[in-house]
Amino acid sequence: MPPIIIIFSITIGAIIVAEASLSFLGFGLPPDVPSWGGMLSREGRQYMTIAPRLAIWPGLCLTIVVYGINMFGDAIRDLLDPRLRGGGGRYGTSNRRKAGNPRAVRR
Repeated sequence: MPPIIIIFSITIGAIIVAEASLSFLGFGLPPDVPSWGGMLSREGRQYMTIAPRLAIWPGLCLTIVVYGINMFGDAIRDLLDPRLRGGGGRYGTSNRRKAGNPRAVRR
């Protein structure tokens, strides 16, 4: 199951980037439908020297969403992977804390 979760999250990010790329090139969604690729293509290129925010914000949002989806898929895999349970995995507790040591420091 963990490899399927990772492949799914990477594929969702790739689909978002592919749609934005096709819209940027003019082959994606129609011009009246908002998309990040269309925003970068039409308004972004036309007014980039006058108002750079028209190109920066859609590109930044696209980057953050794809990165966030990939990190969310990685976190879900870490939580559901039985090999990481109980042994100080990324989100698990450390072995010293399990042993009942009250002085154990949380990492």
